[in-house]
This record gives sequence, structure tokens and C-alpha cells, in this order.
Amino acid sequence: MDIFPIILGQRRTDISILTVLQHERRKMKIEGKVAVVTGAAGGIGRALVRRLVREGAKGVVLADRATNDLTEAAAATGGLAIACDVTRESDVRALIAATEDAFGQVDIFISNAGAYVPGDEDAPDDLWTGLWNLHLMAHVYAARDLMPKMAARGSGAFIVTSSAAGFLSHISSAPYAVTKNAAIAFAEYLAIEHGERNVQVSVLCPQRVRTPMTENLSGSASLADGMIEPEELATSVVEALDSGQFLILPHPTVLEYLQRKTADYDRWLRGMRKLRTKFRKS
Repeated sequence: MDIFPIILGQRRTDISILTVLQHERRKMKIEGKVAVVTGAAGGIGRALVRRLVREGAKGVVLADRATNDLTEAAAATGGLAIACDVTRESDVRALIAATEDAFGQVDIFISNAGAYVPGDEDAPDDLWTGLWNLHLMAHVYAARDLMPKMAARGSGAFIVTSSAAGFLSHISSAPYAVTKNAAIAFAEYLAIEHGERNVQVSVLCPQRVRTPMTENLSGSASLADGMIEPEELATSVVEALDSGQFLILPHPTVLEYLQRKTADYDRWLRGMRKLRTKFRKS
């Protein structure tokens, strides 16, 4: 049975249902809440931790594999450092259990850890697998533990960090674009599955942010629409938590590009090929 005509039908009753659903956005206030941020030793993750602390979170946990940087970041922000390899489900479950032991239930989980690695279809299998585990399975592992708990109590926020590349592809890294696209698809599924249980799910899709990951990039990265500071991105996340919105776009032009892409896929592909040519000549 094809469910899409039922969902997207033009009957008045269908439109009314969609209107109601659009207004059922779940809002999450940060003050007094417990939050976990993965990939928190630096860059976007560290900026998110600083903002969560400033907004009055009761407890903030920083998780990362980079233990030395993680300890320093926790000391600088006042959060609790927990070493965690998010590509290992046992580590993710231990992270959540340790947070619950220290502060109580996890109210906000920002699944943020990620990495950029260039490569095409000939990239080695271990690179593909590594980014798949980092950019998709890490979110799956956290959701397996947290979603039943959040749904049972009827509250919680789960934020997946993807990338504008997850919507718009990437001219220098097939593994990055593909795995970030998978992250968006998973976040969409979670929002559909758990939204009626008052669990807020959002996906964060920035372009270029001034972090250690981007400071040495050139070429394709320099073609993105402007560099923003991590603090600007953190503001976008706080606003999304407050409004309950699903799609977090610190670079608003990403939505315009996505609309152009879906309006005429062939034209968009031609434009991306031109961009690739421009990058290779630079």
C-alpha cells in the first residue's frame, strides 16, 4: 500500500491534520536539564558545551576520544569529561549510564562527533566503514539506549549533527557526503517514529564553521557560503531547542540550495559538476 497519497492528499481533512502536526513542535528548555555532547573536546562540540553551561544546564557531559583535549575542555567549561569512542556501542551505553549516575536522566543528547576525510568510490573499505560507524551508527547506538527512555517519560531532545553536505553532496569526499546523508535520513526516521511521544528530534546541517577541522582546508571548503564561528552555530541549536524545529541551518542559504536541487535535479547536478571543475582548477 502506498501511504504517500494518504499523507499528502489534498482533501481538507488531510491538510488539517498536517497543519496540526506542524504546530506540535516539542520545545526543550535548557535550564535545569542534563545534557551530553559527543565530539566535545574542541570545535563545535566545545562551543555547544559552553553555551549549554551558560544557559543553566544542571549537568553537562563532554564525550570524546581525544582524552587530553577532553580533560582540558571540561576544566575550561565546568563540564564532566567522559572518554568515549562513539563507534563502539558499549562505549556509548557506558557514557549514558555514567551520565545518569552523575546527574540523573539525560534530557538533551547532542550526537555531534564527526570527521572529514577526502575520498572517492575507490577509497579503502576501512575509510568507508569508519565514517559509516562515526556518522551513522554512533547515532543509532545512542538512540537505541535513549529513545525508549525519553518516549516512556514523554520528554527529551536528541540532536544529530550532520552537514550541509548531507543534503547537497560534496565534490571532494564521497564517504563524507554519503554517511552524512544517512545521518539525516536516520534523524528523519526518529522524528517520525517518536515525535508523537513528545521527544524532540533535530538535525544540525552547517556549512563551514571555524574549527580545527576546517582551518587547514582549502579548495572546496573555501567555496562554501561564508565561515561562521562555533558560537553562532551554538545559538542556532539553542533556538531550535526553544522552538522545537527539526532542521537546524546555521547557514540559511542551505535551504534555498536544497529547494533548487529538488526542483530540478539535473540542473543541480550540472551546477555541482561546474563547481567541481572550478575547485580542481583552483
